[in-house]
Amino acid sequence: MTAPPPPGRTVRVVVADDQDVVRAGFAALLATQPDFEVVGSAADGAAAVRLCAAVRPDVVLMDVRMPVLDGIEATRRITAAARDGEGRGGDERDGDGREPGPGGPRIVMLTTFDLDEHVYDALAAGASGFLLKDMAAERLFDAVRIVAAGEALLAPTVTRRLIGEFVRLGQRRPGPAAALLAALTPRETDTLRLLAEGLSNAEIAERLVVSAETVKTHVSRVLAKLAARDRAQAIVLAYESGLVVPGVAGR
Repeated sequence: MTAPPPPGRTVRVVVADDQDVVRAGFAALLATQPDFEVVGSAADGAAAVRLCAAVRPDVVLMDVRMPVLDGIEATRRITAAARDGEGRGGDERDGDGREPGPGGPRIVMLTTFDLDEHVYDALAAGASGFLLKDMAAERLFDAVRIVAAGEALLAPTVTRRLIGEFVRLGQRRPGPAAALLAALTPRETDTLRLLAEGLSNAEIAERLVVSAETVKTHVSRVLAKLAARDRAQAIVLAYESGLVVPGVAGR
């Protein structure tokens, strides 16, 4: 279970899915939790982009396949808009005076199958992870809290299998990613390699024989140097750069 949010902290959520029953179902489930507020829903990707610009949610539950604009392109546009906003000084507020969170909303892709062929592309576009649509309610609640806290929603088992496989099949170009990794220290590089295996901070600390606080510092520096929004983006870069070889990580 994830830690509860700070007192008074409400996680604002947008649900984007082209099926009415799915949107209504997620909204109803989220409404049962006192720390969640569904601030809007969208039936297609283009509407989701507009809605996120208007209400500045903390988390977006985004279906991969939608009409007008699919979830991957919608994710790319939402994260790009967040970066542009930071470039203008990051002092924009929405209609109720709320400041957008750092890096904009965290986006979780909703998929039907565990190995959805578009999941890697979604992560590369800026998503923080993915969920199956038939998940248990408690899994949904935990997921929203995890990504709202700035963590990536990537289970260790799917980190190696999913990202590694899709990078291999996609034949991504490693040049830009490899250049970014050159800024990391040897210990930061070790930390990133273990992140790409799906290890938690505690597990990394045990592997490197350091404290959990030290690992937390290393992770923060890795994300800053790579300009990565969260662990998901750092892991994508680790695979694209060749630092972690698909099918080899974690062995």
